Amino acid sequence: MSGQVSKPQLSEGQALELVKRLYGLEVSTIRPLPSYDDQNFYVVAPKGGGEYVLKVMNSADSKNPTVIDVQTQAMRFLHEHGIPAQTAVATAAGELMKLEEIDCGFGCQKYMVRLLTYLPGITISKVPATPQLLYDVGKMAARMDKVLLKMDHPHLSALQRESFVWSLSNVPLLEDYLHSLDGDPLQDVVKAILEEFKTTVLPHRHAFRKCINHGDFNDLNILVEPDQGGGGDHRISGILDFGDMSSGYYVHELAIAIMYMMIQHPDPVAVGRPVTEGWESVVPLNREERDCLYLLVLCRFCQSLVMARHTVKLQPQNEQYLMITARTGMRILRQLWDLGKAEVEKVWFQDGQGTAQSV
Repeated sequence: MSGQVSKPQLSEGQALELVKRLYGLEVSTIRPLPSYDDQNFYVVAPKGGGEYVLKVMNSADSKNPTVIDVQTQAMRFLHEHGIPAQTAVATAAGELMKLEEIDCGFGCQKYMVRLLTYLPGITISKVPATPQLLYDVGKMAARMDKVLLKMDHPHLSALQRESFVWSLSNVPLLEDYLHSLDGDPLQDVVKAILEEFKTTVLPHRHAFRKCINHGDFNDLNILVEPDQGGGGDHRISGILDFGDMSSGYYVHELAIAIMYMMIQHPDPVAVGRPVTEGWESVVPLNREERDCLYLLVLCRFCQSLVMARHTVKLQPQNEQYLMITARTGMRILRQLWDLGKAEVEKVWFQDGQGTAQSV
């Protein structure tokens, strides 16, 4: 997130009070869940339908209720079209979101509150990333973006987030945060990648096909369950966190998915092939999109690394969570950069085609 962000720091007691007062639920269990800029709680209300996630948005994003409404409606739209997204639960007053003034110990601030359905499964980061599962990730990402393209909402223009630093459309905004890498040898690599973006991606972007991006299709936002068909593999059971939604391009979603699937994989470079094949089973890449994919993956690594370092300075107490991706990502970014575009593309696009079982 860009700018000064106040992450909510509600106590369990405060979260419990919100659930009771806004939703009229009697809670048997409430506990915090890991989060980046927002605050999430796992909630069990046996008489009210079961399990939920209480999501309290950070102070910066809470100032954009229109964007949050579009995200909330997008989740419902995806759910209605067979994509396993969470949906928002209405308050006792019939509202899908509620702006609340809360004192978290540093004065009252306004935070947007939603209660979301709880989805079954564990994060994909906790299971082996088989070629078939990676193929399914690419396929699901493409299906999701195709469905979102059909969504109608009076305020879709709110997703034109030109100052949103996490959008792959806005990579040059990272230059304002490069000081967070002062003293890190990777700083020069990041600078070089940002220049490459300007000279090799921007001139081709006119050929990228537009869509709405989830924007954070990562290994902690994808849930899986064991596949009932046996064989020890898993199937995708849930997609979380639509807070980074923005207007973008199909190839951006693919680049983001590839980058995050690399984080836990023993052979990160190999990941690109099955994820891309899964994606292209739904949305085949055009020549310009394919040509820019390598650099867009590198750009997402840069966003993750730079913004994690920046956010740690604002939230030092949350460093362990914030640096989960960045620590491994630093090594993979260096590996991809040293190999170079041609060598990486030999792996990703070998023979121009392939199958999900080829890695």
